[in-house]
Amino acid sequence: MEKRWWKESIVYQIYPRSFKDSNGDGIGDLNGITEKMDYLQKLGINVLWLSPVYKSPNDDNGYDISNYQAIMDEFGTMEDFDRMLTAAHEHGIKLVMDLVVNHTSDEHPWFIESQKSVDNPYRDYYIWRPGKDGKEPNNWGSCFSGPAWKYDEKTDMYYLHLFSKKQPDLNWDNPKVRQEVFDMMNWWLDKGVDGFRMDVISLISKKPDLPDGPVGINGYASFNEPANGPHVHEYLQEMREKVLNNADTITVGECSGVTLEEAKKYARSDEKELNMVFQFEHMDVDADGTNKWTDKKMDLRDLKEILTKWQKGLEDIAWNSLFWENHDQPRSVSRFGNDSREYHDVSAKMLATCLHMMQGTPYVYQGQELGMTNVPFTSVEDFRDLDSINAYHELVEEQEVFTSEEMMGYLRYKSRDNARTPFQWDDSENAGFTTGTPWIMVNPNYKEINVKAELENPDSIFYYYQKLIQLRKEKEIIVYGSYDLLLPDSKEIYAYTRTLGEEKLLVVCNFSETEVEMEIPKEFRNADYLISNYETRPLEKIMALRPYESFVVEK
Repeated sequence: MEKRWWKESIVYQIYPRSFKDSNGDGIGDLNGITEKMDYLQKLGINVLWLSPVYKSPNDDNGYDISNYQAIMDEFGTMEDFDRMLTAAHEHGIKLVMDLVVNHTSDEHPWFIESQKSVDNPYRDYYIWRPGKDGKEPNNWGSCFSGPAWKYDEKTDMYYLHLFSKKQPDLNWDNPKVRQEVFDMMNWWLDKGVDGFRMDVISLISKKPDLPDGPVGINGYASFNEPANGPHVHEYLQEMREKVLNNADTITVGECSGVTLEEAKKYARSDEKELNMVFQFEHMDVDADGTNKWTDKKMDLRDLKEILTKWQKGLEDIAWNSLFWENHDQPRSVSRFGNDSREYHDVSAKMLATCLHMMQGTPYVYQGQELGMTNVPFTSVEDFRDLDSINAYHELVEEQEVFTSEEMMGYLRYKSRDNARTPFQWDDSENAGFTTGTPWIMVNPNYKEINVKAELENPDSIFYYYQKLIQLRKEKEIIVYGSYDLLLPDSKEIYAYTRTLGEEKLLVVCNFSETEVEMEIPKEFRNADYLISNYETRPLEKIMALRPYESFVVEK
């Protein structure tokens, strides 16, 4: 297998609005990130992925961009950005920008022009269609509830927005649009950034006739209906030629609706397109069919089947990205582990072990390395996330699918805002995030769970992550070894081996709060421990795994 630096990297995702506020306005900013480079270096990560920092009216937390070559006022200036980039590089950390080019803001100059008339030079930068039978051109739904089309009286036509109505979709079939995007990406590479995480990149190529799709719980076809369209690979190969080959980049595509076969094309080992993709199959493991608003717990056997399918399916062909959390997902210790006081630390460490020992590039989302948890939101007013607020109004007030109480329970479990509350630096007011009023509530458990407390405790989750990250840098087998699942039918144990030449690792994770017996394969009974979230003991034929116990041994 070809060795590449991005396969050996550990990526840390920062949600700038919630990381560190340097000027007391209650909103995290670029100078706050610069201030904390020593912390990131101490953790050991070597790539930083920033959620969008571009100029934006902030309808969808910066994913609605009005100027790709300017910084959001609340986050600082381009000078602040340059200073942060320099600081990252001085700390041995590469910087990845979030590239949002499926859509822009409706306040972007291109769209303002596009709206003016049907023959405006920018009209074809977006997807405009006449209505059908007095209604929308097709039955596609928006990711944020309702139809994916907005009627525009001025020209008596509809424009497509797979996300908010303030996020019109770009028309990638127009070569001018593609060139504008490529020019902008090259501008950032010239500045010194090291790569791109590409937002919903699998949606950029729409089927030319925009056909209707199967209808979901809300009466519309999924916003994923256009995923993996007819020209998506062609456009990404053009991007590779015109942009990505101009520098030694790391690229990851967010590919909702991606199949294993499609992923092999996106993340090809010949590097004609992207280095890796984010697939979300394991994020639907606790959904209720197509409905994510549920508090259903996952069946571990399903999770193992999905992750194993991707581990084996991409082996020697493409590359996996490994994640439990990001800005769109709830906190993993509350979702897949156990955030009770008794099991919080061991289950957070277990989840980290399970993921970081797989083949692929691991992604750590800010606060995951502290075991930050879901948030006890009490009313819909506590939320800032468009997805959560719209879903509440639609499913409780309009369609009466759930009661207010039921929906609040689902939001506390699944809302994206669980991951977006301020980073917990210390036990002072507002968790040391800001001297002002935070833009969203702080999780009340910040007095126990915070950086200061974890750095003072040698047995903390932080130091466990630090050790996992260090092991990955030292042991080639963790990066490049092949993966094989053990005990596929166990409801409690996730165990697998990694193999590279003569070397072999055994990874064991108990996903339950009960003691479970496991027979240790004979070849590992004299093996050495690499890492464990409990005090180690001699390896015997039958081991009684303690609640949420995990360990890795090397033979």
